[in-house]
Order: sequence, then structure tokens, then C-alpha cells
Amino acid sequence: MSKVTVTTLQAHKAAGEKFAVLAAYDATFAGLIEAAGVEVILVGDSLGMVLQGHDSTLPVTIDDMVYHTGSISRGCHSPLIISDLPFGAYSTLEQTLTNSAALMRAGANMVKLEGGGWLLESVTALTERGIPVCAHLGLTPQSVNAFGGFKVQGRDTDQAAAILADAKRVEAAGASLLVLECIPSALAAEITAALTIPVIGIGAGAVTDAQVLVLYDMLGLSDHKPKFVRNFLAKNDSVQSALKAYNDAVKDGSFPSAEHTFS
Repeated sequence: MSKVTVTTLQAHKAAGEKFAVLAAYDATFAGLIEAAGVEVILVGDSLGMVLQGHDSTLPVTIDDMVYHTGSISRGCHSPLIISDLPFGAYSTLEQTLTNSAALMRAGANMVKLEGGGWLLESVTALTERGIPVCAHLGLTPQSVNAFGGFKVQGRDTDQAAAILADAKRVEAAGASLLVLECIPSALAAEITAALTIPVIGIGAGAVTDAQVLVLYDMLGLSDHKPKFVRNFLAKNDSVQSALKAYNDAVKDGSFPSAEHTFS
């Protein structure tokens, strides 16, 4: 597999071809994910929960993200690598540019930021400086305290309209990808159809252009199983076969099914 780029993913959307994403954190798994044909690896701040044992992503630092981004980049060659900017690392434009540059130097091909309208200036500034951006709307885990917990977003009319408006605004500001987390599948379908950039879903139904899961969740290793997760190791005899099964299920549209979506 040749190096996956933003252009590769845009071509997939234009052709109606789905692609798979996994959140991972180390070189060994990066190589296994690449071998399974998964085209995008997200170095997620979810590492704070699955690796560090915290109850949220908030304690994760930019140094943590740089370390794990470097680990992933040394473990694979083809996948596009997206790295999260962690909580408090992009509160100002200066912080955003400095910390994004650190992630890119560590091996990221793109950075991800959580939020809508307040990030537009940062999205534009990053893209103008050659740093591709993945935006993240819906349930944004860094805002868990503001949301009052990990709750589905966009179920009422006003909230749904705000998420749709923010999606259009971040695209116009220059974002190359968008993650939609824990929103009703009908809203995700509307947003995916409205945007020209690829949309990656997690708990957003099967209509998005791609799906992402945390590696530890899709292997059934996490104590808590969210509604949107399927354990792909349960019916496969190895990690390698589970990874391939996930990649295949995303691309043929059989995952997620109705049981993994929100109305």
C-alpha cells in the first residue's frame, strides 16, 4: 500500500468507497494495523483512559501525544497518521501552532481539534501553514465536564442545527476531515451529504464515509463497552484476523449495524 494522503481519502469519498480508521498508540500495533489494510491511524488522546488509567482524556499532555505519535510513525509507513491536540494545548492561536508543529515533527500527517466556531481562526491558520486539520464535532470528550458526562449530542432540533452549521464552517475554514462522535445517524447522514470533505463516524451510524474505533475497544479489551463498539476479536482467532475483519466490515458497510447507532 502506497502512502495514504488527504487526496487518497478525498478520492475514496468521491468514489463512494468507505475507509477504516483505528485509534492506536504504539509501534507494534501500528505495524499490525497497516498489514490489515487500515488506511488511517488516529493517535488519540483516548490513551489517557486506555493506557494511563484516567477516567477522561483531560490529563493527557502534549508531551504524551508527541511520544505516542513518534511511536506510531516508526511502526508503519503507509497509513495517514492523525494526532490529537490534547486538552489545553490549543486554547490560543500561538499554542495551537506551536503544539501542532511538535506533533508534525514527531510524524503526524494531520492534527485533530475538538470544537466548532471558536476554532475557525486556528483551522485556517494551520492549513495556511501546511498543517492539515481534522475537526471533531458532536460528543467531544475534552468537553465532558461541560456536557455533564459522555452523552449523545444533536438529538434536539437546535443542537442538531448547530452541529450542521459548525460542520459547514470548519470545512469552509480549511478542515480536510471531520470526525462526528455520538450523534443520531440521520444527522450524520445530513452532514456527510452536505460536505465535500470525508466524514469519519464513531457512534454516528453507517452513512459516514469512514468509521473509527479505539483499538482496545474493537479487540474487546476495555472494561466498558460503548453502544457503538463491536468486539471483532470475539469471532476471530487472532489479533491480525480481528483487525482485517474490522477493516473489511467498515469497507463493505456491514459495520456499524443498527445496534451500534443512535436515533
